[in-house]
Amino acid sequence: MSIDGGVRTEARDGVLEVTIDRPKANAISLKTSLQLNEIWTSFQKDPTLRIAILTGAGEKFFSPGWDLKGAADGEASDSDWGPGGFGGLNHPRNLDKPVIAAVNGIAYGGGFELALGCDLIVMEEHAKFALPEIKVGVLPDAATIKLRRRIPYHIAVEMLMVGRPMDATEAKHWGLANWVVPKGEGMAKAREVAKLLADGPPLLFPAIKQLLQHSEMVATNPAFELHDALGAVQKVLRSEDLVEGARAFSEKRAPQWKGR
Repeated sequence: MSIDGGVRTEARDGVLEVTIDRPKANAISLKTSLQLNEIWTSFQKDPTLRIAILTGAGEKFFSPGWDLKGAADGEASDSDWGPGGFGGLNHPRNLDKPVIAAVNGIAYGGGFELALGCDLIVMEEHAKFALPEIKVGVLPDAATIKLRRRIPYHIAVEMLMVGRPMDATEAKHWGLANWVVPKGEGMAKAREVAKLLADGPPLLFPAIKQLLQHSEMVATNPAFELHDALGAVQKVLRSEDLVEGARAFSEKRAPQWKGR
């Protein structure tokens, strides 16, 4: 039975759209986090779904993160938020399908961490990232682990220890956003990217994600040993799609992917 934590989903043409819809700001409660975990688990298992888009309802907020009303009522920061952690994207174990964040407004705290858990990020021009946890005595654990691997050390420390907002232009500069688009156009751009991915070879994206995840902090030579050992990679190397891609290129036509 699905948990009702204020998250809406819609699937079309192999793309799952996930919308956090909790007025006024799309804050994430324990129940919301558990529902998101359930959604990502189902998404991974569903062979008809290839790409996901995560966004927030409305025009002002993507998500400000943890609903501190729950914290004030005794909800602990070390609660069991689900198998993938807070919002299901902090440390998902088996999610090897692409997830696109359409950041349509304020993405603070755990909302920013959700965006960091996605593979591609579209930001609307008025959107902002920040880690204000320093002001309420909460450790942004996922951001502390991930940010230093994404942006320069001193910028990461500034975000973590000062808590000042970062606008979309600066986020693009530091590589925290792939695209910055006008207000209201985030989902349109995310859908455009999702269609591009959905038209691509089905076996490649799991192989790319697994190899990225497993080799992130591994030296070059051991990384190639991981490459040789990963089942998703070997599946690509032995696939009919690999032959079809080469044949389509030589015949100057669009490839017909079979996912095998």
